[in-house]
Amino acid sequence: MKRQIERLSPHQNGKVCGVLMAVITLPMFLFMGVPMLLLMPKADHAGNPAHFAFPMVMFLLMPIFYLVFTYLFLAFGCWLYNKLYRWLGGFEFEFKADD
Repeated sequence: MKRQIERLSPHQNGKVCGVLMAVITLPMFLFMGVPMLLLMPKADHAGNPAHFAFPMVMFLLMPIFYLVFTYLFLAFGCWLYNKLYRWLGGFEFEFKADD
């Protein structure tokens, strides 16, 4: 039986996907940040103490950025889908009911 999705909830879908992106990216950025912190040179080529070229706090802020921007763009995408549904129709899928 073919069905179409008539409406997507912008807030709920944005919230779920935003949190998922933050949870998925936090370990990734931690695994990237710790080796970067340990392997950065302590001095530049002239012997001067080297300062962090990339702030380590960014590795902790990036999952928050992912959460916010995923929420915003997905909520906008759902809103746009809901507006265009009248002219284009919705996502169509087929499912089989098990007896």
